[in-house]
Amino acid sequence: MTTLMMIVLCAVMLATTFLSGIFGMAGGMILIGVLLLLLPVQTAMVLHAVTQMASCGWRALLWRKHVRWGPVAGYVLGCVLALAAWSMFRYVPSTSVALIFLGVTPFLVKLFPTDYQPNPESRLQATLYGTVCMTLMLLTGVAGPLIDSFFLGGKLDRREIVATKAMCQIFGHALKLAYFGGIIEQAGTLDPVLAVLAIVSSMVGTTVASRFLEMMSDRQFRVWAGRIIATIAGYYIIHGTTMLIISETAAR
Repeated sequence: MTTLMMIVLCAVMLATTFLSGIFGMAGGMILIGVLLLLLPVQTAMVLHAVTQMASCGWRALLWRKHVRWGPVAGYVLGCVLALAAWSMFRYVPSTSVALIFLGVTPFLVKLFPTDYQPNPESRLQATLYGTVCMTLMLLTGVAGPLIDSFFLGGKLDRREIVATKAMCQIFGHALKLAYFGGIIEQAGTLDPVLAVLAIVSSMVGTTVASRFLEMMSDRQFRVWAGRIIATIAGYYIIHGTTMLIISETAAR
Protein backbone atom coordinates (compact mmCIF):
# COMPACT_ATOMS: atom_id res chain seq x y z
CA MET A 1 0.00 0.00 0.00
CA THR A 2 1.39 3.40 -1.00
CA THR A 3 1.97 6.26 1.43
CA LEU A 4 -0.64 8.36 -0.37
CA MET A 5 -3.29 5.66 0.02
CA MET A 6 -2.47 5.33 3.73
CA ILE A 7 -2.89 9.10 4.16
CA VAL A 8 -6.22 9.05 2.30
CA LEU A 9 -7.49 6.12 4.36
CA CYS A 10 -6.45 7.77 7.63
CA ALA A 11 -8.28 10.97 6.63
CA VAL A 12 -11.41 8.97 5.79
CA MET A 13 -11.20 7.02 9.06
CA LEU A 14 -10.77 10.23 11.05
CA ALA A 15 -13.78 11.87 9.38
CA THR A 16 -16.05 8.83 9.64
CA THR A 17 -15.24 8.12 13.29
CA PHE A 18 -15.94 11.79 14.03
CA LEU A 19 -19.37 11.34 12.44
CA SER A 20 -19.96 8.12 14.37
CA GLY A 21 -18.79 9.81 17.55
CA ILE A 22 -21.62 12.33 17.25
CA PHE A 23 -24.45 10.06 16.11
CA GLY A 24 -23.10 6.64 17.08
CA MET A 25 -23.84 5.66 13.47
CA ALA A 26 -23.37 6.41 9.75
CA GLY A 27 -19.58 6.70 9.87
CA GLY A 28 -19.07 2.96 9.54
CA MET A 29 -21.35 2.88 6.47
CA ILE A 30 -19.29 5.52 4.71
CA LEU A 31 -15.99 3.92 5.67
CA ILE A 32 -16.85 0.42 4.43
CA GLY A 33 -18.09 1.90 1.15
CA VAL A 34 -14.72 3.61 0.60
CA LEU A 35 -12.74 0.53 1.66
CA LEU A 36 -14.72 -1.76 -0.67
CA LEU A 37 -13.82 0.53 -3.57
CA LEU A 38 -10.09 0.61 -2.73
CA LEU A 39 -9.33 -2.86 -1.33
CA PRO A 40 -10.26 -6.53 -1.84
CA VAL A 41 -13.41 -7.47 0.08
CA GLN A 42 -11.59 -9.62 2.68
CA THR A 43 -8.94 -6.97 3.42
CA ALA A 44 -11.56 -4.22 3.52
CA MET A 45 -13.55 -6.20 6.08
CA VAL A 46 -10.50 -6.78 8.29
CA LEU A 47 -9.41 -3.11 8.24
CA HIS A 48 -12.97 -1.97 8.86
CA ALA A 49 -13.29 -4.35 11.82
CA VAL A 50 -10.08 -3.05 13.42
CA THR A 51 -11.10 0.58 12.90
CA GLN A 52 -14.61 0.10 14.23
CA MET A 53 -13.47 -1.90 17.26
CA ALA A 54 -11.15 0.96 18.19
CA SER A 55 -13.78 3.61 17.53
CA CYS A 56 -16.59 1.79 19.33
CA GLY A 57 -14.34 0.74 22.20
CA TRP A 58 -13.20 4.29 22.85
CA ARG A 59 -16.77 5.59 22.47
CA ALA A 60 -18.07 3.00 24.93
CA LEU A 61 -15.36 3.97 27.39
CA LEU A 62 -16.16 7.68 27.13
CA TRP A 63 -19.90 7.06 27.68
CA ARG A 64 -19.64 3.92 29.88
CA LYS A 65 -22.05 5.30 32.51
CA HIS A 66 -24.84 5.31 29.91
CA VAL A 67 -24.50 1.71 28.63
CA ARG A 68 -27.70 -0.36 28.92
CA TRP A 69 -26.51 -3.93 29.47
CA GLY A 70 -29.80 -5.75 28.76
CA PRO A 71 -29.78 -4.95 25.02
CA VAL A 72 -26.04 -5.69 24.86
CA ALA A 73 -26.49 -9.22 26.26
CA GLY A 74 -29.30 -10.05 23.83
CA TYR A 75 -27.45 -8.57 20.86
CA VAL A 76 -24.23 -10.49 21.57
CA LEU A 77 -26.16 -13.76 21.83
CA GLY A 78 -27.68 -13.10 18.40
CA CYS A 79 -24.25 -12.32 16.94
CA VAL A 80 -22.79 -15.60 18.19
CA LEU A 81 -25.70 -17.58 16.71
CA ALA A 82 -25.27 -15.90 13.31
CA LEU A 83 -21.49 -16.43 13.25
CA ALA A 84 -21.93 -20.13 14.06
CA ALA A 85 -24.38 -20.51 11.18
CA TRP A 86 -22.40 -18.55 8.57
CA SER A 87 -19.12 -20.26 9.48
CA MET A 88 -20.55 -23.38 7.83
CA PHE A 89 -21.03 -21.54 4.50
CA ARG A 90 -18.00 -19.17 4.52
CA TYR A 91 -19.61 -16.94 1.90
CA VAL A 92 -17.95 -13.72 0.68
CA PRO A 93 -20.16 -11.47 -1.51
CA SER A 94 -19.04 -9.34 -4.45
CA THR A 95 -18.57 -5.62 -3.87
CA SER A 96 -21.74 -4.68 -5.79
CA VAL A 97 -23.90 -7.17 -3.87
CA ALA A 98 -22.43 -5.97 -0.56
CA LEU A 99 -23.27 -2.34 -1.38
CA ILE A 100 -26.86 -3.19 -2.38
CA PHE A 101 -27.45 -5.18 0.83
CA LEU A 102 -25.96 -2.26 2.74
CA GLY A 103 -28.37 0.26 1.26
CA VAL A 104 -31.58 -1.77 1.37
CA THR A 105 -31.64 -2.68 5.08
CA PRO A 106 -32.75 0.64 6.67
CA PHE A 107 -35.69 0.87 4.27
CA LEU A 108 -36.80 -2.69 5.04
CA VAL A 109 -37.17 -1.77 8.72
CA LYS A 110 -39.71 0.91 7.72
CA LEU A 111 -41.96 -1.85 6.32
CA PHE A 112 -42.38 -3.60 9.67
CA PRO A 113 -45.91 -3.45 11.17
CA THR A 114 -46.39 -0.99 14.02
CA ASP A 115 -46.51 -3.79 16.60
CA TYR A 116 -43.07 -4.95 15.48
CA GLN A 117 -41.32 -1.60 15.40
CA PRO A 118 -37.82 -1.65 16.94
CA ASN A 119 -37.56 -1.52 20.74
CA PRO A 120 -34.00 -1.79 22.10
CA GLU A 121 -35.31 -2.45 25.62
CA SER A 122 -36.78 -5.80 24.48
CA ARG A 123 -34.31 -8.65 25.15
CA LEU A 124 -35.97 -10.83 22.48
CA GLN A 125 -35.73 -8.08 19.86
CA ALA A 126 -32.11 -7.47 20.80
CA THR A 127 -31.31 -11.13 20.11
CA LEU A 128 -33.20 -11.15 16.81
CA TYR A 129 -31.56 -7.93 15.65
CA GLY A 130 -28.17 -9.25 16.79
CA THR A 131 -28.63 -12.32 14.58
CA VAL A 132 -29.73 -10.33 11.54
CA CYS A 133 -27.14 -7.58 12.08
CA MET A 134 -24.29 -10.09 12.38
CA THR A 135 -25.46 -11.69 9.15
CA LEU A 136 -25.37 -8.29 7.45
CA MET A 137 -21.92 -7.59 8.87
CA LEU A 138 -20.63 -10.80 7.29
CA LEU A 139 -22.27 -9.92 3.97
CA THR A 140 -21.64 -6.17 3.79
CA GLY A 141 -19.12 -5.32 6.51
CA VAL A 142 -21.57 -3.27 8.57
CA ALA A 143 -25.05 -3.53 10.02
CA GLY A 144 -25.20 0.19 10.65
CA PRO A 145 -28.54 1.04 8.99
CA LEU A 146 -30.39 -1.79 10.72
CA ILE A 147 -28.88 -1.45 14.19
CA ASP A 148 -29.24 2.34 13.93
CA SER A 149 -32.95 1.97 13.18
CA PHE A 150 -33.24 -0.49 16.07
CA PHE A 151 -31.84 1.91 18.65
CA LEU A 152 -33.62 4.97 17.26
CA GLY A 153 -36.96 3.11 17.62
CA GLY A 154 -36.97 3.06 21.43
CA LYS A 155 -37.00 5.65 24.19
CA LEU A 156 -33.30 5.68 25.03
CA ASP A 157 -31.72 9.13 25.11
CA ARG A 158 -28.89 10.05 22.73
CA ARG A 159 -26.10 9.16 25.21
CA GLU A 160 -27.64 5.75 25.96
CA ILE A 161 -28.03 5.07 22.23
CA VAL A 162 -24.42 5.96 21.44
CA ALA A 163 -22.97 4.08 24.43
CA THR A 164 -25.09 0.92 24.18
CA LYS A 165 -24.74 0.62 20.42
CA ALA A 166 -20.98 1.09 20.71
CA MET A 167 -20.74 -1.79 23.19
CA CYS A 168 -22.83 -4.02 20.91
CA GLN A 169 -20.67 -3.14 17.93
CA ILE A 170 -17.43 -4.02 19.70
CA PHE A 171 -18.54 -7.65 19.89
CA GLY A 172 -20.01 -7.64 16.39
CA HIS A 173 -16.86 -6.32 14.75
CA ALA A 174 -14.67 -8.65 16.81
CA LEU A 175 -16.60 -11.63 15.44
CA LYS A 176 -16.41 -10.18 11.93
CA LEU A 177 -12.63 -9.87 12.33
CA ALA A 178 -12.45 -13.52 13.36
CA TYR A 179 -14.53 -14.51 10.33
CA PHE A 180 -12.68 -12.55 7.64
CA GLY A 181 -9.29 -12.77 9.32
CA GLY A 182 -9.20 -16.51 9.86
CA ILE A 183 -12.36 -18.56 9.37
CA ILE A 184 -12.91 -18.12 5.62
CA GLU A 185 -10.55 -19.30 2.89
CA GLN A 186 -8.17 -16.65 1.50
CA ALA A 187 -8.60 -14.59 4.67
CA GLY A 188 -7.74 -10.92 4.53
CA THR A 189 -4.46 -9.54 5.86
CA LEU A 190 -3.62 -6.10 7.23
CA ASP A 191 -0.44 -4.00 7.30
CA PRO A 192 0.48 -3.50 11.02
CA VAL A 193 1.38 0.16 10.39
CA LEU A 194 -2.01 0.81 8.82
CA ALA A 195 -3.70 -0.98 11.72
CA VAL A 196 -2.00 1.33 14.25
CA LEU A 197 -2.87 4.43 12.20
CA ALA A 198 -6.48 3.25 11.98
CA ILE A 199 -6.73 2.85 15.76
CA VAL A 200 -5.19 6.27 16.45
CA SER A 201 -7.41 7.99 13.85
CA SER A 202 -10.49 6.36 15.35
CA MET A 203 -9.69 7.46 18.88
CA VAL A 204 -8.98 11.06 17.83
CA GLY A 205 -12.18 11.37 15.77
CA THR A 206 -14.29 9.88 18.56
CA THR A 207 -12.81 12.11 21.26
CA VAL A 208 -13.39 15.33 19.31
CA ALA A 209 -16.96 14.30 18.45
CA SER A 210 -17.99 13.77 22.10
CA ARG A 211 -18.18 17.55 22.64
CA PHE A 212 -20.57 17.98 19.73
CA LEU A 213 -22.85 15.21 21.04
CA GLU A 214 -23.19 17.06 24.35
CA MET A 215 -24.29 20.20 22.50
CA MET A 216 -27.18 18.47 20.68
CA SER A 217 -30.70 17.82 21.92
CA ASP A 218 -32.30 14.36 21.67
CA ARG A 219 -34.68 15.65 19.00
CA GLN A 220 -31.87 17.08 16.85
CA PHE A 221 -29.97 13.82 17.27
CA ARG A 222 -32.85 11.66 16.01
CA VAL A 223 -33.81 13.94 13.11
CA TRP A 224 -30.30 14.28 11.70
CA ALA A 225 -29.40 10.62 12.29
CA GLY A 226 -32.46 9.52 10.30
CA ARG A 227 -31.65 11.88 7.42
CA ILE A 228 -28.02 10.78 7.24
CA ILE A 229 -28.91 7.08 7.24
CA ALA A 230 -31.49 7.50 4.44
CA THR A 231 -29.11 9.54 2.27
CA ILE A 232 -26.16 7.16 2.59
CA ALA A 233 -28.33 4.07 2.12
CA GLY A 234 -29.91 5.51 -1.02
CA TYR A 235 -26.49 6.25 -2.48
CA TYR A 236 -25.25 2.71 -1.87
CA ILE A 237 -28.31 1.16 -3.54
CA ILE A 238 -27.74 3.28 -6.65
CA HIS A 239 -23.97 2.75 -6.71
CA GLY A 240 -24.15 -1.00 -6.04
CA THR A 241 -26.87 -1.49 -8.68
CA THR A 242 -24.82 0.47 -11.23
CA MET A 243 -21.73 -1.65 -10.53
CA LEU A 244 -23.78 -4.86 -10.87
CA ILE A 245 -25.28 -3.76 -14.20
CA ILE A 246 -21.87 -2.78 -15.58
CA SER A 247 -20.29 -6.06 -14.52
CA GLU A 248 -23.17 -8.09 -15.98
CA THR A 249 -22.95 -6.14 -19.24
CA ALA A 250 -19.17 -6.64 -19.46
CA ALA A 251 -19.57 -10.38 -18.83
CA ARG A 252 -21.82 -10.66 -21.87
